[in-house]
Amino acid sequence: MSDVKAIESLAQHSKEIRHEISKVIVGQQDVVEQLLISLFARGHCLLVGVPGLAKTLLIRTLSQALELKFSRVQFTPDLMPSDITGTEILEENMTTGHKNFRFVKGPVFTNIMLADEINRTPPKTQAALLEAMQEHSVTAAGQTYVLEEPFFVLATQNPIEQEGTYPLPEAQLDRFMFNLWLDYPSFQEEVQVVKLTTGGAKVDVKPVLGAAQILQYQDLVRRVPVADNVIEFAVKLVHATRPSEQNTSKIVKDFLSYGAGPRASQYLILGAKTRAALLGKTTPDMDDIRAVAAPVLRHRIITNFNAEADNVSAVDIVGRLLKEL
Repeated sequence: MSDVKAIESLAQHSKEIRHEISKVIVGQQDVVEQLLISLFARGHCLLVGVPGLAKTLLIRTLSQALELKFSRVQFTPDLMPSDITGTEILEENMTTGHKNFRFVKGPVFTNIMLADEINRTPPKTQAALLEAMQEHSVTAAGQTYVLEEPFFVLATQNPIEQEGTYPLPEAQLDRFMFNLWLDYPSFQEEVQVVKLTTGGAKVDVKPVLGAAQILQYQDLVRRVPVADNVIEFAVKLVHATRPSEQNTSKIVKDFLSYGAGPRASQYLILGAKTRAALLGKTTPDMDDIRAVAAPVLRHRIITNFNAEADNVSAVDIVGRLLKEL
């Protein structure tokens, strides 16, 4: 199959996945689109929102629409790193009497891992996910175990202001391709949610894609060509977030402590390529960069005290920079 035909096929499968998810999830079209972009771009996703906005249900429904292995870990203050990666147990051979260690794999050995309420666990346990997210492997007792592909971490987080939470370290945040904020539903959407969830009808979500097809589409996304001016636009946007740059905008100098690193430029292009492919386009344009700018940059730029005092958010700054560029 030619790449053009494959892109058409990906766009069709994307519509089918959204249709299956819409049987359970009301609204949230932008979040569903960005989730799909991160999956096909081999990225990980952090979903932030107050409790009760169906973050966990959304991820569970997505895993049903994709024929993949799924595991869910409820992150709690007493969760240990070995509860995620796995642990070594001492076994005795009843015939010979010999004892030896055997590694029992943890829930990270799956295709889609849901790290539920990731900021409820201390940084030591959060860090247990770092190697798995970056290297797609787990090291235990000097032995490295490779994770099965495709592998995605989809984490949910309650806003930091809530009690009993630990802020994610910058190194951990940077591993997430997208940071998605879920907002409250509109009045009509909430009416629909109540009708859907308080009745007795059961919804059947049919699987649309399997692991082999997803891996093919991930390879396809990498082959999507990008014009030089689109790459330069993405890099200019990332450079514009850095207060140390010479021609930086006043809003950046006033309100940011740190800008985004090179990984932001990479994810802007990967996100734009994937979005274009999901829409059936053979190459991304500036609009695709603009569409993924907020979820890629909002957790990579660090606002200062002035921003907090003037109620200026990271998304406001990204929006201003896009207008200036």
